[in-house]
Amino acid sequence: MSDALRTLYPQIVTTLDDVAYDADGNEVAYDKAAVQAYVDAHAYIAKRASEYPPITDYIDGVVKGDQAQIDKYIADCLAVKARHPKGVA
Repeated sequence: MSDALRTLYPQIVTTLDDVAYDADGNEVAYDKAAVQAYVDAHAYIAKRASEYPPITDYIDGVVKGDQAQIDKYIADCLAVKARHPKGVA
């Protein structure tokens, strides 16, 4: 949530519970619904990252010249993208 706050409201430098503050310690008002919408729209990133196969599988295939291994890596990545499309919570 704090990344979303700082992206949408760059003046925010710290938060305590649901209250945000600027560099001078002044409370900064923000739209909680907009922040939640941003979080929801970007949730796919963490979901994908946790499911992607290790990049070493791809590199190993390249080094060995194993096109089947390379194709499998790409197919596995595309399957993860299909399971977790952008902007869908």
